[in-house]
Amino acid sequence: MLNADSVARVVAPFGLNLVGVASVASHDAQVTPERRLAPRLEGAESVIVVGNGGGAFWGAYRRACAADPTRATRPDPLDDFTREVVEAACAPLADPQTMRILFPFGFEGTVSFTRLAVLAGLGTPSLVGVLVHPVYGPWIALRAAILVRGQFQAPRPADGFDPCPACTERPCISACPAGAVDGAGWSLPRCGGHRARPDDPCATRCHARVACVLGPEHRYPDDALGYHQGRAREPLLRAGGR
Repeated sequence: MLNADSVARVVAPFGLNLVGVASVASHDAQVTPERRLAPRLEGAESVIVVGNGGGAFWGAYRRACAADPTRATRPDPLDDFTREVVEAACAPLADPQTMRILFPFGFEGTVSFTRLAVLAGLGTPSLVGVLVHPVYGPWIALRAAILVRGQFQAPRPADGFDPCPACTERPCISACPAGAVDGAGWSLPRCGGHRARPDDPCATRCHARVACVLGPEHRYPDDALGYHQGRAREPLLRAGGR
């Protein structure tokens, strides 16, 4: 049976340890028509949000690459791994016609996974531009969202969690070489402009994110940090070369 508990059980072996549920109606009431979820699956009432906290998902990906080195040579190796894992894990749970799996890449780009995670109680916006979790801090990522019929529930660990206003240390602000983080939050234009430089000091990690006082023990491995920073930097470098 497809529900939040069954999804959590089948994706856990791959390091996908964050599973929450959001209401489709609540989501669609907050977005413009082209971003609504209901039209994507007839009768959809809930969206099961799947993500990872800490580096276990990256570890599963690296093991898959070790078993098949050609994986790492694909254009989008981590996205491919994500899709394969989630689709294969969920396939036995329900008829494909009764669910729809969305991913935060490709043509599903009109869906805000950040919004879904907040609605599912999995994270809270932070000064550094990423969601934070009570246990994992900024070291979480959203990997999939499963539209389903029926109303379900799941734990909501981030409900009421809003640590940045009370944080007195705020090392994330001074750690950012671009000055893109301040008391008002994260500046995308300032960050993007800085990271388009050939000598970008943030090429291997986001220094503000690493400096966050929340969940440092769950920080992604160095190779994971480098991979994500490099992928995010590629379009900036291409745009700068036009």
